[in-house]
Amino acid sequence: METGPNEPEKRAPVAALLVRLEGGSSLPGACGESQYPVPSGPVPSPAMALGKLQKVLISDSLDPCCREILQAGGLRVLEKPGLSKEELLREIRDCDGLIVRSATKVTADVLEAAERLQVVGRAGTGVDNVDVDAATRKGVLVMNTPTGNSLSAAELTCGMILCLARQIPQAAASMKEGKWDRKKYMGMELNGKTLGVLGLGRIGREVATRMQAFGMKTIGYDPIISPEASAAFGVEQLPLEQIWPRCDFITVHTPLLPSTTGLLNDSTFAKCRRGVQVVNCARGGIVDEGALLRALRSGQCGGAALDVFTQEPPKDRDLVNHPNVICCPHLGASTHEAQSRCGKEIATQIVDMATGKGLAGIVNGQALSKAFVPQTKPWIALARALGTVLCTVGKEVQGSVQVCTLGTPLRESGSYLTPAVAAGMLAGESQKEVTLVNALLLAQEAGLKVTTTHSDVDPKPDSTAGLLQVSLQGTPHQATGTVQGSTPVLQELSGATFKQPAPLCGPVLIYRANTSEPSVLPVLTGLLRKMGIQLQSYHSSGMVAGEQWNIVGLSAPLPDIGGLKPHITEVFQLYL
Repeated sequence: METGPNEPEKRAPVAALLVRLEGGSSLPGACGESQYPVPSGPVPSPAMALGKLQKVLISDSLDPCCREILQAGGLRVLEKPGLSKEELLREIRDCDGLIVRSATKVTADVLEAAERLQVVGRAGTGVDNVDVDAATRKGVLVMNTPTGNSLSAAELTCGMILCLARQIPQAAASMKEGKWDRKKYMGMELNGKTLGVLGLGRIGREVATRMQAFGMKTIGYDPIISPEASAAFGVEQLPLEQIWPRCDFITVHTPLLPSTTGLLNDSTFAKCRRGVQVVNCARGGIVDEGALLRALRSGQCGGAALDVFTQEPPKDRDLVNHPNVICCPHLGASTHEAQSRCGKEIATQIVDMATGKGLAGIVNGQALSKAFVPQTKPWIALARALGTVLCTVGKEVQGSVQVCTLGTPLRESGSYLTPAVAAGMLAGESQKEVTLVNALLLAQEAGLKVTTTHSDVDPKPDSTAGLLQVSLQGTPHQATGTVQGSTPVLQELSGATFKQPAPLCGPVLIYRANTSEPSVLPVLTGLLRKMGIQLQSYHSSGMVAGEQWNIVGLSAPLPDIGGLKPHITEVFQLYL
């Protein structure tokens, strides 16, 4: 059922940085041409284009609060859980957003069919059911709710540890069979035992602190969390080789990555204490299921508690049927509270994205989150504009590009300015829409190598903003700019310094002419007057080899710049 506010106006295509005028000459905006018509209003910032959401499909069962929050945020909602793949391919075509749990498989085929898709929201932590690489290539943002089910997953893990220690499920099943086997189900106390926690993120630390209340000693490993940080919640970090032989219980809380697949295997089981108890409520595959079965049969592993499997539901029942294995059908997030929390969080994140308030839970587009920060928006716009200008002047989109940030205010800015430069250089070249999500990947595929350096030394000591330099290696082409107030401005172009920084926004005409040619400006003003276009700004550079660059801000693009060509060396018209 589709619900939402009144049907909004049909969205105009996101304007490229270069446009083609109907019935007129081309407006080159990068190193090629695009087929988009000139927009009648302001061009949305491509870094912010992902915020223009209208329709969201919910394809898995979610708490009603998810739909309600989306609707309250002004979005139309199509709620259709349980779709077949063919039905999903049909329904996704005109949707801007997709929200899933774990049942829906967001494959490359689904992403390809989704003509307008901008974001996939996973109401939960793991994104194994989403082809993140394919989403990134298409410029589709993937987000999750990493905190939504943390408590529920942690509590299930703790319950599993208790069940292993006291064989509660086996004893309960025995009672239902009419038996009274008190001696058979002799357990162990947790007090004084050592618990190894592999992965000390939100869930791992919640498990550790709860099991400390039972008197367990907690040790762990995490390549990201510092030993000082883990010590603050009572976990001593050790190398894995020292963890294996010390643990009575091991619980894993890592994502499923190449580096974590088969983390517990034949080799590591052999290094463990005999009779070690293993818990996996994270992702199937972190514990090698074949190795686990062998360890159980040999007694090297005394028991295992599994909520996840490599294949779900598991077809091979040997593990499930082993008497020392307790298991659940992936119930880590299956509480009313977690489902409500995840539904609320993913809906809120998508509404915040749609309204430009901010981004959270980003899986594949961390650079994009900076596009919503007021202080960084103009810098991202500057980086894109410099990339476009450099590509236009250099007439190529291959080779090596050096992005250099100068000044302490830009010390941490390379992570989002570098993809913005790449996006600017590729605009109009790529068949795909280029965003901060996919810019670096598409640049690499286009043969464009973008590298970044930083220096705290600002060449202008009186500057408090910093400078951004973009250079096309092996050529004399370089563009340097900064931000004044909230306006991106160009200070230098290919060795020519502008007397006053030139704004880089809206329709811009850039031309190079011989300084002995005095008729360019009169011809230009005559063309503008004839077309009813206002000249909003005019900036010229210093002279280099008898020529200077000129940047003209216009109220609208010129439909025809042919009248200027006899008077100039070269001319470009951009929409920045």
